[in-house]
Amino acid sequence: MRHYDWLAHYARATPNAPCWTDLHSSRSYNFAEANDRVRKLAAHLAGACDVEKGDRVATLAMNSTDMLEVHAACAKLGAIFFPLNWRLAPPELDYIVNDGAPKVLIHDDETQPLLAGMTATIPHQIRTDGMGGASVYEDVIAASDGDHPKPDVDLDDTWLILYTSGTTGRPKGAPNTFGMAFINAVNLGFASEITPSTVGLTVLPLFHTAGINCYTMPILHAGGSSLVMRAFDPGETLRLIGDPEVGLTHFFGVPANYLFMSQHPDFATTDFTRIVRCGIGGAPSPVPLIETYKDKGIAITQGFGMSETSPLVSIQTFEQALAKPGSAGRCGLHAELKIMLEGGGEAAPDEVGELWVRGPNITPGYWNRPDANEKEWEDGWFKTGDAARVDADGDLWIVDRWKDMYISGGENVYPAEVENTLFALKGVADGAIVGAPDEKWGEIGVVFVVKDAVAELDEAAVLDWFQGKVARYKIPSRVVFIDELPRNATGKVLKRTLREQL
Repeated sequence: MRHYDWLAHYARATPNAPCWTDLHSSRSYNFAEANDRVRKLAAHLAGACDVEKGDRVATLAMNSTDMLEVHAACAKLGAIFFPLNWRLAPPELDYIVNDGAPKVLIHDDETQPLLAGMTATIPHQIRTDGMGGASVYEDVIAASDGDHPKPDVDLDDTWLILYTSGTTGRPKGAPNTFGMAFINAVNLGFASEITPSTVGLTVLPLFHTAGINCYTMPILHAGGSSLVMRAFDPGETLRLIGDPEVGLTHFFGVPANYLFMSQHPDFATTDFTRIVRCGIGGAPSPVPLIETYKDKGIAITQGFGMSETSPLVSIQTFEQALAKPGSAGRCGLHAELKIMLEGGGEAAPDEVGELWVRGPNITPGYWNRPDANEKEWEDGWFKTGDAARVDADGDLWIVDRWKDMYISGGENVYPAEVENTLFALKGVADGAIVGAPDEKWGEIGVVFVVKDAVAELDEAAVLDWFQGKVARYKIPSRVVFIDELPRNATGKVLKRTLREQL
């Protein structure tokens, strides 16, 4: 029987070693305790909720160790962890739920308003307070005998589905297999010096690949310990980094996290000397920000990855982080990449083209999207949609998005999604959204609006229209009224021209 259960392994090998700590509720579990809770949760899901191999188990909850327990319970059952982004609006969540058809939803009190606004049906729902307090979630664990099915689980089986939006405006589910998780644990774990002694801090949302896979799952694979923060707090993060009793060794964040930390009054006096690795990703990293940490003797190692790539594709070494701030490092151990020219053929060193990737770290294909699979793969290569170059040393540099997506605060925003909402506003004759540089968020959305002949729209009315219809991070920050959108001969909006106008 094949069964890849990382948590159960360490419950046998190092049962008393620390596994997970929930900072918000001050709960801590060693591997034996964590595995016991997860066994009981898996038994309840299989028995009371009829969860079988391949069924989806959704979560709509803030960060807590509960989320990691659900993820690990899915591993025991061969079920699929299906985390929902609580930053989305109810209609967006409805589409994802209807597409993925989860059998169970585990939600917390903070996301109850979102759940109340959704119309999609999920057969079984379990409430948790995310604190270990009185809740259905804790009740079912306490009442369970922990006797759950143990199906064959292969490395090609799906463990996780992460939804990522596309340029067509429809979110796409990217299955992440057990094999992808293992490869990422090797690719990222070795490169980031993750060991059984590692103590990592998870601040990014666990519905995001950076939250679950950088460094949380590689740390579990190595038998290390993860501290889970409910939501990022720059002051508390600095305190944890500097506290010798905490012994933090690894931290991963998006550029906005590092920016807010650098602006905090405690930044200058925080002791970073115990940190083995500070990783950064999720968005292009401004070189001045990297230099701010470098001046303090801290090398922030950058990389490149996506929900579809488990996520690591490339990563810097400590030395490369100091020598080449701004690069995305070199290709991971078990991965391939190349730069392809728009007209065909592979790019020469320092020549810009589209980044293509291949290897055991790549999703086998989008969930229920044969159209996208046909379009975005070629001869086993996944087309990332990112403009990039590789220099003579083999270092990858991300130049721009080949597609129209921009990244705000570490979250991908695809304009077509938001434009669909814009076009429903009375008085809008035409419109387009592009990303613009922003010191705080990396990029923000700017909406160009062509009003119809009688419209009396102003900026406030346009921005207010998006409230409650799309996630807050997708709402543009500026409106530019324009007489006509620039288009090419086929009618496509020339968004590069709009960005140049900004």
